[in-house]
Amino acid sequence: MPDSVSTVGEQLRQARESQKLTLQQVAEITKLRSDHLRALEEGHFEVFSAPIYVRGSVRSYAQVLKLDARQLLAALDAELGKSEKFREPLPLTEERRGVLDFVMLLASKVDWRKGLAALGVVAGLVLVVSAFLIWRHYATRDPLAGLKPGVYQPTQHLSGDTLPLPAPAPPR
Repeated sequence: MPDSVSTVGEQLRQARESQKLTLQQVAEITKLRSDHLRALEEGHFEVFSAPIYVRGSVRSYAQVLKLDARQLLAALDAELGKSEKFREPLPLTEERRGVLDFVMLLASKVDWRKGLAALGVVAGLVLVVSAFLIWRHYATRDPLAGLKPGVYQPTQHLSGDTLPLPAPAPPR
């Protein structure tokens, strides 16, 4: 970022405009409200109820714009430190985040309506492919395979009844 950009909001706005993104597009990607994004760009942090929401929103916004989130958050802490409402002590330790935190973050960004629709499509495809493979297996299989050759064995009836022989074919 150029040194002439002084505030976090100006850095975010310039990065967004240089990437030719609208506030609405960024709102769709980050799942943040567009009025909150506008407040961040204009430095109106009082829109947010707590500093954690400001920091989280700036972090999400910076990640979408592929900016250095740590540098922006450090500058944001300096800006928030000037405000009595958002002055907050820094954490005592740098907490490492685990895999579960990452998975939960990703899960929180999922649009579940689209996710369930995609899951339904995948399940439908699995059913269709499975049915086709089962049909193909049974369609190409010889139903008489594995049977012993048939041998005529007359049965003995107590009554002595037998079936009549077919009539001889006429000569040609």
